[in-house]
Amino acid sequence: MPGKEAPGNFIDNLYHFLFTSFSGGYETVDQLSVYYGELQKILEVLLAASLKSDEKGKLQSDFFLNHLPVIYEALLEDAAAVLEFDPAAQSLEEVLLAYPGFYAIAVHRMAHQLHQQGVAVLPRIFAEHAHSKTGIDIHPGAEIGYSFFIDHGTGVVIGETTIIGNRVKIYQGVTLGALQVSKALASVKRHPTIEDDVVIYSGATILGGNTTIGSNSIIGGNVWLTYSVPQHSVVYHQSEIKVRDINPFPEPLNFVI
Repeated sequence: MPGKEAPGNFIDNLYHFLFTSFSGGYETVDQLSVYYGELQKILEVLLAASLKSDEKGKLQSDFFLNHLPVIYEALLEDAAAVLEFDPAAQSLEEVLLAYPGFYAIAVHRMAHQLHQQGVAVLPRIFAEHAHSKTGIDIHPGAEIGYSFFIDHGTGVVIGETTIIGNRVKIYQGVTLGALQVSKALASVKRHPTIEDDVVIYSGATILGGNTTIGSNSIIGGNVWLTYSVPQHSVVYHQSEIKVRDINPFPEPLNFVI
């Protein structure tokens, strides 16, 4: 493998080719076509190195690029969902340029396509590149439906066998993880299923391959779930908060250990 830098540069350039050119735009269709050809050659080299075969690298590259329009359309739906549900988003351009959640989803959809093609290592490098830039960790194996929205996103973890439905919203610090990390369970479903139209608020942890969150459910902040909940559920964590005046305060506020 050619290290991490070349794959990271490629996935960034592919993202900017699709959405946000570094130069602010392309002057002609010919200019765009030339840039696309350069990306195609780079992907062939990366895949050839990963698969140890120039022929397989070209076949896998062609297959991926043939699916790129489908990925692009799915990402436009993701961007539209961000614009619809986040009151802070002022325009589609803002989402494409400035939202780390959308960037992480974009990289995931491209990495997931290569993962489905049976390409090893390279999709993980793409995913880790997005992880390092956004703090959002999505395994390329995770299956994610359309109109997916990650708000803020820092600390989100989505495991390999997670299945997420359509129009799901996730906030920062959410973990969709496994109950067990035994190597013997590598080939079984270890991560939860999130059905359509679910909202998962910050800090929630949902674990287990048999755990299903029913459609139209709301999972509150800091909830810890290891079992399924039916459709239209509201799950919340209740904590006790105490407020008192600091004066008089029996313990010293400044102390040294």
